Amino acid sequence: MARLLPRSRIWLALAGLALALAAGIAWWQVSRPPPTRYVTAAADRGDVVTSISASGSVNPVETVTVGSYVSGVIQSLACDYNTRVAKGQRCAKIDPKPYQVVVDQDEAALVTAQAQLAKDQAGLAYARLAHQRADLLWSQDSIAHDAADSARSANDQAEAQVRLDAAQVAQKASALKAARINLDYTDIISPVSGTVVSRNVTAGQTVAASFQTPTLFLIARDLTKMQVDVNVSESDIGAAASGQRATFTVDAYPRHAFQGQVVQVRQAPISVQNVITYDVVLAVDNSSLMLKPGMTATARIETARAANVLRVPGQALRFTPAGGAKPGHGKSRAVWVQRNGRLVRIPVVAGLEDGAYAEIRSGDLRTGDQVVTAEAGAASTGQPDARPALRF
Repeated sequence: MARLLPRSRIWLALAGLALALAAGIAWWQVSRPPPTRYVTAAADRGDVVTSISASGSVNPVETVTVGSYVSGVIQSLACDYNTRVAKGQRCAKIDPKPYQVVVDQDEAALVTAQAQLAKDQAGLAYARLAHQRADLLWSQDSIAHDAADSARSANDQAEAQVRLDAAQVAQKASALKAARINLDYTDIISPVSGTVVSRNVTAGQTVAASFQTPTLFLIARDLTKMQVDVNVSESDIGAAASGQRATFTVDAYPRHAFQGQVVQVRQAPISVQNVITYDVVLAVDNSSLMLKPGMTATARIETARAANVLRVPGQALRFTPAGGAKPGHGKSRAVWVQRNGRLVRIPVVAGLEDGAYAEIRSGDLRTGDQVVTAEAGAASTGQPDARPALRF
C-alpha cells in the first residue's frame, strides 16, 4: 500500500492537469474574437453604362390647333375624339344663315353699283359728244364762249362720276368677296391629315371669335411617331447631347422598356419653385400605338458606355480591410482578392463607373477573381475560417 500511494497521486495530478487544459481550451474557444468573413464577387466581363435619369411626358411630334374665324352656333359635328381626318375634310359646320344674308346683300349692292356705273357711262358718252359739238361750234363763232366752257365742264364731271362709280363697284366687289370668305369659314376644315386628340365643342354651342380664335379641335399629324419631353436637372444637363440612346417606361406598361434617342437639348431654362431644369426631347417610334399623348415617362439617357470590359462591383474599389491601406482616389485604385487563402491587394486603374460596376482598364486582375466587397462578420454555423493573411 505504501508503494501504490505515490503512483495514484501521479495519476490524480495528470487528470487534474488534463481537466485544466480542457477548461483553458474551452475558455479560449469561447472568448476569442470570431473570425472575419468576407463578401466576395467575381470579376467578369460586361458593359458599364453611365446614364442620367429624368421624368417627363409623352407628346405628339406635331399638333395643329383648329379654330374658328367666325362666330356663330355649331350646327353639326363631323369629327370626334380619335377620328382620323384627311386634309381638307370638314370637321364642323357653323350655322351659315347670317353669313348667307350678308352675301345676298353684298351681291345686290354690287349689282346696284354696276348699274349706276353703266348709267353714268352712258351719260359720259353724251357729255363727250356735246363737248365735241360745242368745241366745233365755238371754233366757228356759232356759240358763246360760256356755252363751250359749260359743255367741257359737263364732260369732266361725267368722267369723274364714272371713275367714282368704278371705285364703288370695286368696293362692293371686295365686300362681296369678304362675305363669301366668311361664309366659307362656317365650314371648319382640317388643315392637315392626322388624328383628332381633343374636341372642345359640341353641337348647339355658340363660339365667339370676336377677341381671339376659339380652339375647336386639336389634331396630331402622326401618332406613330411620338416624342418624350423630359426635364433634366441643371447638374446633369452637361452630359446630355443629341444622338444619345435612351430607354423609358410608362405607368401603363411598367415592364416594357421603350427605346428612344435624344434629338434636341433645348436651351431655354424651365424654373419651377426656383428649381431649374432643361427640356430634352427624345424621338420615339410608336408604330404599335401603345403610347398615348400625355403619358408620364421615366427615362434613362445613356451618356457613356464601355462594352465587354473587365469589371468589378463598385463596392470592391471602396473596400479596405482592417489594417489594410486606404483606398486610392481618381483612376489609381486597388481591389482586394482572395488567393490561396490570403487576402491580396491588387492595384488597378479604374475607368468608367456607373454606380453598380466599375471598369478595370489595367492591373493584375483576371476574369473570375473573387474580389472582396465587404466584411460579412462571424459565421453563425459551421467551423469559422481564420482571417486570411494580408499581402500587399
